[in-house]
Amino acid sequence: MGKVIAVVSGKGGTGKTSFTAGVASCLAAMGKKVVAIDGDNGLRNLDIALGLQDQVLFDFTDVFERRASAKEAIVGHPQIGNLKFLSAPLSADLDSGTEQRFLKLLKMLADISDYVFVDAAAGIGDNFTMSVKEADLSVVVATPDATSLRDARRAGEEIMKRSRGNALLVLNRVNPRLIDAGGSFNVDEAIDRTGLRLLGIVPEDETVIIAANRKRPLIFEPNNGAGEAYYNIARRLEGKKIPLMKVARGKWKLTM
Repeated sequence: MGKVIAVVSGKGGTGKTSFTAGVASCLAAMGKKVVAIDGDNGLRNLDIALGLQDQVLFDFTDVFERRASAKEAIVGHPQIGNLKFLSAPLSADLDSGTEQRFLKLLKMLADISDYVFVDAAAGIGDNFTMSVKEADLSVVVATPDATSLRDARRAGEEIMKRSRGNALLVLNRVNPRLIDAGGSFNVDEAIDRTGLRLLGIVPEDETVIIAANRKRPLIFEPNNGAGEAYYNIARRLEGKKIPLMKVARGKWKLTM
């Protein structure tokens, strides 16, 4: 049985969707069977990050209401053979039975996949609960600012209450220019503020935006910033001991 990973954030704008697309793509390229689900009903964007916005005909509520089969609604990626995608509905309104049907769908997909990623809506509302409840792991994506770190801590606390799985932290969109004499950003302090163990650090990288505008996954763009960080995180999820990318003033390097 595969692993269900919920990707959440305490607030919007942390790059959660780009992270989901990047790591899911890397795992699929490594030969793992991956299903990426957009769980952000009403504000779905994962299809864009995966370069699949022109491929989607149905969403998971169409499966629930039997307007389409799961096979019809789940889109295979034309360039990454092991990667599949299931869209969220455009409407933000979900009925009372959605959560149980969504959890049943996750179990079904986990039975036939190595990984099922759920890109949850930002915040800690009903969508958050639906996404993390049966997740084996929840990844809290935060940026290195005080408000995001505070919200990440709250999200981690709620995961402990509402989920059967563990929670890990990803620090995303970290700019090396924040590291100066005296330091305006400190990784250890960020970990202390959130109370979460660190899964990875991802640098601010304009290639993420470039790839989205080109309607193709980041994995196809040559870069050694966010793309390399996503690949490292994918390998850590596979149990490999990969050094963290370390922030140094004006550049990135690997810790040893």
